[in-house]
Amino acid sequence: MPLKIVYRPCTLHFRKEAGTSRGVLTQKTSWILQVTDSEQPGLTGYGECGPLPGLSVDDLPDFETQLREVCDLFNELDLDVFPFNLGIILDQVVPQHLPSIRFGVESALLDIMKGGDRKLFRNTFSEGKTGVLMNGLIWMGSYENMLEQVEDKLAQGFTTLKMKVGAIDFDKECRILETVRGTYNQDQITLRVDANGAFLPNDVNQKLNVLAAFDLHSIEQPVKAGQHELMAALCQSSPVPVALDEELIGVFDYREKFALLKKLAPPFIILKPTLLGGFRHTSEWIEIANRLQIGWWITSALESNIGLNAIAQYTAAFDNPLPQGLGTGQLYVNNFDSPLEVRNGYLHYNTEKGWSLPF
Repeated sequence: MPLKIVYRPCTLHFRKEAGTSRGVLTQKTSWILQVTDSEQPGLTGYGECGPLPGLSVDDLPDFETQLREVCDLFNELDLDVFPFNLGIILDQVVPQHLPSIRFGVESALLDIMKGGDRKLFRNTFSEGKTGVLMNGLIWMGSYENMLEQVEDKLAQGFTTLKMKVGAIDFDKECRILETVRGTYNQDQITLRVDANGAFLPNDVNQKLNVLAAFDLHSIEQPVKAGQHELMAALCQSSPVPVALDEELIGVFDYREKFALLKKLAPPFIILKPTLLGGFRHTSEWIEIANRLQIGWWITSALESNIGLNAIAQYTAAFDNPLPQGLGTGQLYVNNFDSPLEVRNGYLHYNTEKGWSLPF
């Protein structure tokens, strides 16, 4: 049996508590995949399956059991490294309702198919020649803590900041935005906010009108997903451009994707490959968004550097001028050493640095 896939769980520990409208995170578990070729010792591919608690459709009590079944099924296929149709293999071994597993398997297979050197996509980013522009993420916390994060990100050279809102007092969150805008205008610093669906139908318009005073680039998911009539109205009338995020999760059929975006007509969508089912599904969203003249950017979803590396290289292939959300590599005290590094608000791939891998 030439190709074999195995997995290993890994608990990632945050440097600091990460606050969102769904609670405070201190650690996260990912399952790291390794694909090996029995006929080519030393040739390996790595991927990461990291469902987000309370958000991923495959955040399931029996997740590891289902992952094991996927690996067993893959191992029964008796595949050689070359040639095989990756899309067909994914459809055969990974059910649609397991998007993070699909992302992990796809990444690991791309890695080994491209030579097993963690360069899944060959472009100027993975060659170390260019960086990917990022936003600096401001997690929810106390007023003082969030303001400290803002100052830290600005000192690191970020020119776009994304602030989580909806957990602490709304007036305090607005005071932070007011503080930033009092020093930097929209030509100097771009501000995004992410409500993670925290606003209610009866107060969302009032809050959007208040937020509009801070010259925001966009607001992610102002209300909970699934309220299509309300969201369609907000996408048309909000004084702050709306970006859909959670609204896309769990939609896998191409026609349903198209119908959703055509109905809601958002200014922007945000794409997380781990939550959407990997790169093929993400590419479908991008193709539809381009057809409908909807802007988009790609965001990591608390992956380790293994998943982040795959997402960053994929993202770089599009040369999208908008800042991307690829800052998860800095979150953990026990992340895997990698060539990824942040310099002046850009993510770079340092070809002189190596990897430390779990197995």
